Amino acid sequence: MLNRRPRSANYNVVAEKPDEIIIRDVGPWERHPTVTNDAEGVVADLHREGRLPAGRRLLYYDSWGELDQLLHDGQGRFTGFAPGGRRAGW
Repeated sequence: MLNRRPRSANYNVVAEKPDEIIIRDVGPWERHPTVTNDAEGVVADLHREGRLPAGRRLLYYDSWGELDQLLHDGQGRFTGFAPGGRRAGW
């Protein structure tokens, strides 16, 4: 991922399917905010890149390895958090 904003989360895309995209928060957190703390920016960046259309779920492995979901409105705006339903297996 290219960091286009100062102090943006540093993450990698782990998988992409038509109905979901999964990213992993990679830090280092002393230099970058977590995906959780930069949720608005992450959603906006992925939408701007054309990777987050309406209806596509955005799942992320957080800094603790938990899989959660960033909710969005399909227009590049973050709307909340939800459980992801799976744990990191690797």
